[in-house]
Amino acid sequence: MRRQRPVLGRRPLIMLLLALLVALFFGGMWLLSTLNLRYAEGALAELRERQIVDTFHANLDRIDAHHRRMEQNSRGLARAGLLLAEMEAGEARVSEALEQALAEFPDARGATLWLTRSERPVAMFARREEQRVVVEPLASGWAQAEWLQSRLDGWREGNPQPHWTATYFKPRIDDAVISVSAPIRDAAGRVLGMAASDWVADDIIGLVSDVQVTPSTFAFLVDRENRNLSSLARAEDLQRAQRLIEEVSALELHRDADKLAAVEGMVRRDLALGGEPWSLYHDTSRAGMVFGIAVPQAEIDAVLAPMRGVNLQLLVGIGLALLVLAGVILFLVAGLLRQLRTLYTDPLTRLPNRARLLADLESGRAGSLMLVNVDGFKQINDLFGHRCGDRVIQHLAKRLEELLKASGWRNCRLYRMPGDEQAVWLPGAVADDTLQATVESLYQSLSGLRLDWRGQELPLQMTLGVASSWQLESGGDGDETLLSSANIALKQARGEQRPFAFYDPATRVRRDYERNLAWANRLAEALDDGRVVAYFQPILEVASGRVGKFECLVRMLDEEGSPVSPGVFLEVARRSRLYRRLTLTMIDRCLTAMAESPHEFSLNLSGEDIADAEISEVLLARVAESGAGERLIFEILESEGIDNYAVVSAFIERAKALGVRIAIDDFGSGYSNFEHLLRLDVDLLKIDGSLVRQVDTDADAETLIRGIVGFARELGIATVAEFVHSEAVLARVRALGVDFAQGACIGMPEPHPEFAAAIGESRANPVD
Repeated sequence: MRRQRPVLGRRPLIMLLLALLVALFFGGMWLLSTLNLRYAEGALAELRERQIVDTFHANLDRIDAHHRRMEQNSRGLARAGLLLAEMEAGEARVSEALEQALAEFPDARGATLWLTRSERPVAMFARREEQRVVVEPLASGWAQAEWLQSRLDGWREGNPQPHWTATYFKPRIDDAVISVSAPIRDAAGRVLGMAASDWVADDIIGLVSDVQVTPSTFAFLVDRENRNLSSLARAEDLQRAQRLIEEVSALELHRDADKLAAVEGMVRRDLALGGEPWSLYHDTSRAGMVFGIAVPQAEIDAVLAPMRGVNLQLLVGIGLALLVLAGVILFLVAGLLRQLRTLYTDPLTRLPNRARLLADLESGRAGSLMLVNVDGFKQINDLFGHRCGDRVIQHLAKRLEELLKASGWRNCRLYRMPGDEQAVWLPGAVADDTLQATVESLYQSLSGLRLDWRGQELPLQMTLGVASSWQLESGGDGDETLLSSANIALKQARGEQRPFAFYDPATRVRRDYERNLAWANRLAEALDDGRVVAYFQPILEVASGRVGKFECLVRMLDEEGSPVSPGVFLEVARRSRLYRRLTLTMIDRCLTAMAESPHEFSLNLSGEDIADAEISEVLLARVAESGAGERLIFEILESEGIDNYAVVSAFIERAKALGVRIAIDDFGSGYSNFEHLLRLDVDLLKIDGSLVRQVDTDADAETLIRGIVGFARELGIATVAEFVHSEAVLARVRALGVDFAQGACIGMPEPHPEFAAAIGESRANPVD
């Protein structure tokens, strides 16, 4: 008889595997707590790169502007040369013209005129010597110089552009120069001669030496003969500077000048200079020279060092295990995505699009339409970028295709809808329980869907809305009715936090609609009756213990005069035409309070408010009229996202001209907030209450707040802690160096800007 292997012998192995799974699970949860730092680090690196690129383009524009002035000077001298040629002027008149040209353009060290088409050819050169200008004729035989004839012939062949030389030594000036020359043409387009201006190499070096990015950054210009004019010429360590110049010259960037001119945009390359990694940014200038900035990679990465140290130990332990798992999942996902069909009309998924769905529904066939929506898709886009969002859509489309094929439902079809939605057409009239079983099975198959994106596993959750043609009421366009009914079912499922919902023509979400309509009517009446008021919550200056600021918060008073929280009516206002009126009313309430009080006040604004000219223009006009801008703070809601930086930046600039300060509200609630700090001119940060409320018990929250305070202090930005609900939290906030505090421990919102007693104490902090 065979011996049976005892189960107890396997128990240690099973326990070991379970322990390993549990350890990996908790390790993964621990790692998730540090992801905010990792994404913030990525945002800082991207912004640092953008800062360097902006600096590069600004300095290239500055150099091109100088080139343009040199060309304009040569063209101006050419126009003067045309008059002299038509007058058959002699050397005296030419000398006067050259002296005047150098007087009007102090950047030029020398100027030359060649008049070749007159009866008496004249060629004279002027140079600046200290405080005087010396003019002298060129040596005899100048008219037969091959280089001169070659240049004149080029212009006669139709080349309209000025000519820039490479760097060369000019004995008459006794210095290295770059010259720019322009043709002298008469009205008939004939070339009568040439005018040129000389730019001294030391001036070039001075121009590129003004570039400031990091302490060791250097800039240079390389001409067509690979001569290098660099800010390193003024470096203290000449031996090291010479070695760097030689290594840059060895790159022979001048060979790429024509290629760079033909391709728009700067070129970046990573290379080793002096045995160290550098990032080289270069592009061609207006004069055909290559302008470049070299930045040590170590100094670029230095800004990231504080954040990297925070989670380094966590990444070492768990990163290796996740790396293997992520590699396998990524390989499987990539294999599935490669099998996507390419025969459909949507450019991303190759599926039929919404227009095709509407055309198919015009046939009036019986069937069911199911909309599949990805939960939190906007957050995925904001957090990981649109490329990740596209990958989510492609992955979902592939999975739906597989499930529909396996379900055995004949002639079903998948469509790509706008945004993050997919539509499934299930033809034929079936029993309600059969349809529900199919939808439930489909949802269960989708509930475990995951996507690996750059080493991070993203769980994808779906919400489904279903409508059937035989359930619709008579009347209306069949295609729009079916699609809109499926949309209603989808919104109902999302609103009730259910995985899926079927459209019910008996309800049509009438209860929600009637409720929203009732609140909209109540809000309209409150606005008409002046029952929309401002409540004021004090903001404590932690160092002095005094209150000098209040935040204006919207409240609606009901018919009995009791305040109603904005959570009840604000979303209704956003969906109706009352939101703009509500916002303008709050602006009036805030400015009225400022006129009656010496304190500072803050007012919440969303990106939507700023983008709405009918709100932002009225707001700025009323602030200017009140003259109280120096006591006003605009709190921009970070949690609602900032989509249009150009509009927000322009608004902030105009507001600051009135003395208004800018705060970022809910800082720490999202992943894009560090970008807001660096791209917007911010004065205050309001640290989100989700971090502050647990700072006395959560070490991770304390670490995050300490990092935010330190980062803000480096940028000269004050910090405000929200939701300070207890003395213990207030003590931790004070210890961490936060400048201001706000919350129940300081005072709750009141109808007047007065300070209430602190929680648990009879005292009341003084109000300035």
